[in-house]
Amino acid sequence: MISKIKSCGLVGIDGYIVEIETDISNGIPAFDIVGLGDAAVRESKERVRSAIKNSDQEYPVRRITINLAPASIRKEGSHFDLGIALGILSATEKINPHELNKYMFIGELSLDGEIKPVTGVLPMAICAKTEGIEYLVLPADNAEEAAVVKGLNVLPARNISEVIRHLNTNEKLEPHYVDIENLFSHAIDYELDFSDVKGQENVKRALEVAASGGHNCILIGSPGSGKTMIAKRIPSILPSLTFEEALEVTKIHSIAGILPPKTSLLTTRPFRSPHHTISDISLIGGGKYPKPGEISLAHYGVLFLDEAPEFSKEALEVMRQPLEDGNVTISRLNGSLTYPSQTMLVCAGNPCKCGNFLDDSKLCSCSPRQIQQYLGKISAPLLDRVDIHVEVSSVKYRDLENAETGEKSVVIRERVNNARKIQLERYKGLKIFSNSQLTPSLINKFCKIDAEGKELLKNAFEHLGLSARAHNRILKVARTIADMEESSDIKVNHLAEAIQYRSLDRKFWGR
Repeated sequence: MISKIKSCGLVGIDGYIVEIETDISNGIPAFDIVGLGDAAVRESKERVRSAIKNSDQEYPVRRITINLAPASIRKEGSHFDLGIALGILSATEKINPHELNKYMFIGELSLDGEIKPVTGVLPMAICAKTEGIEYLVLPADNAEEAAVVKGLNVLPARNISEVIRHLNTNEKLEPHYVDIENLFSHAIDYELDFSDVKGQENVKRALEVAASGGHNCILIGSPGSGKTMIAKRIPSILPSLTFEEALEVTKIHSIAGILPPKTSLLTTRPFRSPHHTISDISLIGGGKYPKPGEISLAHYGVLFLDEAPEFSKEALEVMRQPLEDGNVTISRLNGSLTYPSQTMLVCAGNPCKCGNFLDDSKLCSCSPRQIQQYLGKISAPLLDRVDIHVEVSSVKYRDLENAETGEKSVVIRERVNNARKIQLERYKGLKIFSNSQLTPSLINKFCKIDAEGKELLKNAFEHLGLSARAHNRILKVARTIADMEESSDIKVNHLAEAIQYRSLDRKFWGR
């Protein structure tokens, strides 16, 4: 007899239906799994055999053939175990086949029949809903994650015996529900706050502009000037995640296997800070079976590269295309996958090897050539993709001793949210959410400047030796500054501030 059970596979951050076809026939006892499964899939036959026997069910001593369709797509992971076991039981008429086509089953089996949690559950749940599946049976520990998908009956199970009783008797599994509004109302408060930062008002202003428009930025300053301290507080002023953004971020973290246990949604924007020894593959993603890298794990959040000039030149250069396109395509022998990478890049670094070039109180021992070589790892093409350049000066003693606290992050975030609301309204229906995502055609439409502004921009373009990309970046930043002041037009003062944020182009990179 042949049975068919629905499960789910993953390609990138999206799920697709996998039909587990089971054929049990007479002949020499054997257990074969076909359909391009990886090692974890092939090993499932041992787990399934033991799980069925140890759940007081009869295991057929016959020829068993399992096909994972479509057979042309490679299958990864241990989450097919539950579907394979139920396929065998269905083919031997041990479970009721009635309405099995309304179910999707995912979960790894232990030898005693327990259903263990797996990764990538959220995209599988979204796939089930999209494909019209009514019931999703999955490990109890993954129920919180899947239950955020509205309109899908999520049935958590702790072992295979519970699933069999659900299908054969009136002892039904109880659907699991999650209060999504409650999740966002109890979003984690940030421990780090901008009020902790003494002085550095120009840096705070620049980062507020960056947060308001989702712009990339670079901080250059002497050691101890507070670059890292300020950068770690950027998430506290970013606008709250929308439900759609939270879904996409959670999908990526779920697939990567780093979603905290029993977590429904990531309701705060991610902040990733890899060490400067990271490889280019770890940064953008890859491997034999491509997995998301740091730039995708920071999707809709912040990717912070501390001591940016210490990163390998290869690692920095591979980010150019993902930063420009908002996604990264990884091609390998076993497949080509695309992961989103709409991240806010924040770089921090010293101005030279000894770090004293910008500090008037200390002597810099580096020659101009050494300074050029040190910062040369951050190439001009990569720098063009960074909208805001900030020179961070050393903190004065009077600022450190000042008892007054600065503005709290919640106050700054309110202004950032107001600017983002203006942008969301302006770009409604265009599938972009901030000024940093504007394309050249949209820049021409939404970033118009008057004759005085054009003259100012022309002088800056010629004086700083800017590229065409840097020209567009200035207009995007000016648009953000205008939004922060709730101005429909880009005025000369907005443009002047935006140009000021390109001052490092010539000072350090010799343009």
